[in-house]
Amino acid sequence: MNNAPTSETIQKTLADMTDPESGRLLSDLGQIGDVTANENQIILNVGLTTHSAILWNQTRGRVEERLRTAFPNVSDIQISITPHKRPPAKIGQIGLQAKSVIAVGSGKGGVGKSTLAVSIAIGLARAGSKVGVLDADVYGPSIPHLVGLEGRPAIEEGKIIPPQLNPGQPNQDLPQGLSVKTMPIMSMGFLVPSDEAVIWRGPMLHGAITQMLRDTDWGQLDYLIIDMPPGTGDIALTLSQVLPLSGALVVCTPQDVALLDATKAIAMFQKVNIPVLGMVENMSFFLCPDNNKRYEIFGTGGAKRTAKELEIPFLGEVPLQIPIREHGDAGNSAANYDDPQTQPYFNAICSNLVTGLATRNASAPPMPSLPTL
Repeated sequence: MNNAPTSETIQKTLADMTDPESGRLLSDLGQIGDVTANENQIILNVGLTTHSAILWNQTRGRVEERLRTAFPNVSDIQISITPHKRPPAKIGQIGLQAKSVIAVGSGKGGVGKSTLAVSIAIGLARAGSKVGVLDADVYGPSIPHLVGLEGRPAIEEGKIIPPQLNPGQPNQDLPQGLSVKTMPIMSMGFLVPSDEAVIWRGPMLHGAITQMLRDTDWGQLDYLIIDMPPGTGDIALTLSQVLPLSGALVVCTPQDVALLDATKAIAMFQKVNIPVLGMVENMSFFLCPDNNKRYEIFGTGGAKRTAKELEIPFLGEVPLQIPIREHGDAGNSAANYDDPQTQPYFNAICSNLVTGLATRNASAPPMPSLPTL
């Protein structure tokens, strides 16, 4: 195209570009806004939801690249991204208002599942999404310790008012219209003394998880991240019965025994019709701070190979690093995003997760709405 751009030709150029939340066409959703164009300049507004906040800059880059290719003689192209409001509908029997509900599980304990769950939540929140965290690991709730929160939640008008975590400030300025919001977090660790064991059978677990989901004042969420108990217990079945999960991601280490158990966890999610969004490999390698030499303590590439064999996405890896352990022990997991050595790994996982959700949403019909209790 050598002619001067017009609103019509710009709309046509962007006709097949998709919304990073839903995976559907931006033009069909009315998210390509005002256009000003002449032979020297294009000014365009695109509306995106906070659900896809972590992909806003990437989407702006894609739009600009498309326009520069189509209109090479235009020297000034300005793309602005503004919030497009698409509030979450009530989902499940409990009427939770969340666009994506993601379970984070593992086949065995000790692989860093809770660290990954809370770090993913913090990464999405720092990007500008509204995120909540449910610690469903009733027997070993560790989320409160990892984020430095304690104390019994208040009750107001029959609703649990969960503690709020400030996820910290982003490492770069957020696009205009986005802001970092506090994260509601609910855990059995707020209700039971830390030195007291929870000894419950299945029905009590079912009741506790359902009550924390239903009675907590979550507000309107882009994401609810659920930290699952390790192994293949019945909490996955409980969750699948009370609300439609967007999917699960499975955390493991490269070690063979961890991969065997992770495969069982994947089979469990699939058996209860919870889509598996991908695998994350934790403790992938150790980079020695003294000589910068890489040591593959638990093996190498096991999760990536397993994901390929099972035909599920591999979302990324996280190295075994002392600062990650120190931040968690200090109740400051948000600091993982302030450390230039750890931040890129967590950011990549968050971006890959949200991109995968959009791809899945584009190909799947809308989830059915269950009656609200």
